[in-house]
Amino acid sequence: MHVAMLSPVAWRTPPRHYGPWERVVSLLTEGLVRRGVEVTLFATADSVTAASLRAVCPAGYEEDRDLDPKVWESLHISELFEHGDEFDLIHNHFDFLPLTYTGMTRTPVVSTIHGFSSPRILPVYKKYDGRVFYVSISNADRSPELTYLATVHHGIDIERFSFRADCGEYLLFFGRIHHDKGAKEAIEIARRFGKKLILAGIIQDEAYFEREVKPCLEDGEIEFVGSAGPEKRDDLLGGAYALLHSINFDEPFGLSVVESMACGTPVVAFRRGSMPELITHGEDGFLVPDVDEAVRALGEIPKIARARCRKTVEERFTAERMVENYIEVYRGILATAPT
Repeated sequence: MHVAMLSPVAWRTPPRHYGPWERVVSLLTEGLVRRGVEVTLFATADSVTAASLRAVCPAGYEEDRDLDPKVWESLHISELFEHGDEFDLIHNHFDFLPLTYTGMTRTPVVSTIHGFSSPRILPVYKKYDGRVFYVSISNADRSPELTYLATVHHGIDIERFSFRADCGEYLLFFGRIHHDKGAKEAIEIARRFGKKLILAGIIQDEAYFEREVKPCLEDGEIEFVGSAGPEKRDDLLGGAYALLHSINFDEPFGLSVVESMACGTPVVAFRRGSMPELITHGEDGFLVPDVDEAVRALGEIPKIARARCRKTVEERFTAERMVENYIEVYRGILATAPT
């Protein structure tokens, strides 16, 4: 089996700091290679992989702002599909645009849908429904207008996350600084509960940061530390009392939730999107409807066994489990593909 893996080119694969889609692609690619699967990774030229790397884009366009995203996305996608017949299977992780290139090859294409940025992108997915095999990353993120082959939850490299048996003293918000992720709500929860809050993540909405976050940094009880790479992420997650995941949208997955639990840190999350698929209420965290209930749930955190949080990830969200599930998907596709 020779798989062409199409990664986004916003960031390097794997990302240095932020880049959740690229991180998942890297974990899957390296896991497949360890299992003896031949993989050609289409990603930025500075990507790091044990697979064969094919690249036209020199670096992530979010890291080099001299690169025009549309230009390099087009060159990147076309590089794969112009050579599509060289592979047994193409795995797309690059949203909807690559679907419009699938007529260039007879090779089966599976597309992991990492979320819908807007209902306006659905017409593309609907057009290629039946030609492309769709995989969802949670049952909650499935569109009733599409046909899915499987749901494969993301996995993480659990060895990169250190289990901490002791409960920390601060609260943590780990995600994009944007209304969708709920930094404002996390600040309110922390202030009402009376614990320091550390916010970590890229600033995706500058106006939101200036309005809702920056003024709160003056008293020292709210701290913003920016984007966090692997070592810093491990320290921040493991040292926290709890992770606040006060999302304002139906999140398709939520890698930081799983990463937090891998460190033993419980999560208090708004019950939206995929959260009920990741968190078992009262066992490894709490699912709450609003700020008031989040504050109340924080008082119950000492009742959560941190070892149980780690166990959840070991049983359900490892990279090895994700790789195995995708191999099953690949085998199913190839078993029915015309020869």
